[in-house]
Amino acid sequence: MTGPHTLVETERQVEARLGKLPLDYSAMAVASNLFRAANAVRNHLERTVLSENNLSWTAFVVLWVTWIWEPIETRQIALEGGFSKATLTGVLSTLEGRGWLARERSQADGRLVLVRMTDAGRELMTQLFPDFNLQEQHVSSPIDPAKRDEFAEMLRLVTVHVEKRD
Repeated sequence: MTGPHTLVETERQVEARLGKLPLDYSAMAVASNLFRAANAVRNHLERTVLSENNLSWTAFVVLWVTWIWEPIETRQIALEGGFSKATLTGVLSTLEGRGWLARERSQADGRLVLVRMTDAGRELMTQLFPDFNLQEQHVSSPIDPAKRDEFAEMLRLVTVHVEKRD
C-alpha cells in the first residue's frame, strides 16, 4: 500500500515547497523514484508470493543468497543482503527451525559459520522462484520489453556508482 498521497501529488507538492531553491530536480526525481519503486516492489513481493510461504523479504534474501552461493559464510550473507549480522542471526534461526538451512562451523577457521541449504530448502526455492519470477514479470510489465535490458543496466550503473563511494 502506498502513502496517502499519489506520486503526482507528491511531486507537485515538492515543487511548490522547494521550487525556489537551487536544486537539481531531475536528480531528486531519480533518487526519490528509485527509493519509492524499490519499496513498492519489495512490498508487492512480500504481499504476494512471499506471504504465501510465510517469508519476509529478509528471509527470502537469505534463502536466495545461500541458494546461489552455498556454502556461504554468515558475514557474506549479511553483506550481500545489506543487513546486520544481528538481523541475520534471527532470520537464520527461523529458517533453520523450518528445516530450510543448516549452519556449521568452518573446518578451516572455527570462528566462521557456514550456511548451506537443506534438501527441503532447495526444494522450496525450486518451487518458489518460478512464482517469484512471475511477479518480477508483473512488476516490469509497464516497461517496454525492448527497453528492459537498458533500464536494468541503468540501475546497475547507479548501484555500482553508489557502492564505490560508500
